Amino acid sequence: MVRAMVRGSYVSCQSALAHYGLIPEHVPVVTSVTTARPARWETPLGVCEFQHIKTELLRGYQLTDLGEGQEAFVAKPEKALLDLVHLQPGGDAPDYLQELRLQNLDHLELDELRRQADLTRSPKLRRAAAFVGERALRGAGVRNAIRCG
Repeated sequence: MVRAMVRGSYVSCQSALAHYGLIPEHVPVVTSVTTARPARWETPLGVCEFQHIKTELLRGYQLTDLGEGQEAFVAKPEKALLDLVHLQPGGDAPDYLQELRLQNLDHLELDELRRQADLTRSPKLRRAAAFVGERALRGAGVRNAIRCG
């Protein structure tokens, strides 16, 4: 999938969400986040984009076996969603979050989603976590929605 990663980066956003089955679409570009400069690599194996985030946001990832002897640092599902919201202007808007067509929300750890959002102290990420949490709980048939922040 990726010839080499930028040091201090991990796969995130739609790429990680697709990897976990949280969005239905195939994602043709592998998006990673890094504290380095943004970059785009076009390789015989595919296109890789690196988006810049602040050092304090570089967390919530794990070394993941991708198969065929490949490993990469990949954001946990909750962090991948929050990275996407953070990097997308208006990413916390309900219309945008609905357009993602999030699925399999039972695979998200809602407490971890809220904890990661709270760590950033970002109202934008807290709103997104609350929206997704409420949607996940409704999908599970739970009547009481979580209020984050």
